[in-house]
Amino acid sequence: MNEYEVRLLEDVVCFLHGLPAKLRAKAFRGVQLLRALGPELPMPHAKALKGTDGLRELRVKLASDIVRLFYFHHKGEVYIVTSGFVKKGDKTDPRELQRAIRLMRMFKEDAP
Repeated sequence: MNEYEVRLLEDVVCFLHGLPAKLRAKAFRGVQLLRALGPELPMPHAKALKGTDGLRELRVKLASDIVRLFYFHHKGEVYIVTSGFVKKGDKTDPRELQRAIRLMRMFKEDAP
């Protein structure tokens, strides 16, 4: 089975380390699924975000806690996880979405 490379940007690493242990473990399980399945990762684990130039979200739920990790396909078999947040309402926080888009664009500008 092919394994994909998943890189975590500093913002998401800091976010993940701030989560409670069980929620952090579940979030890292989502990252492992992305590593194993890449573009084949289905709902409810991953979802494409319309109008975001390829940004997707890893969807993590533990009891009533919901976490979203934003990621995108970079090159070949590489995925970049930009940032994350704890979801409080029904819709994705537009500020968090804009932040993830900004981080994605900055990464693409700096990437060789």
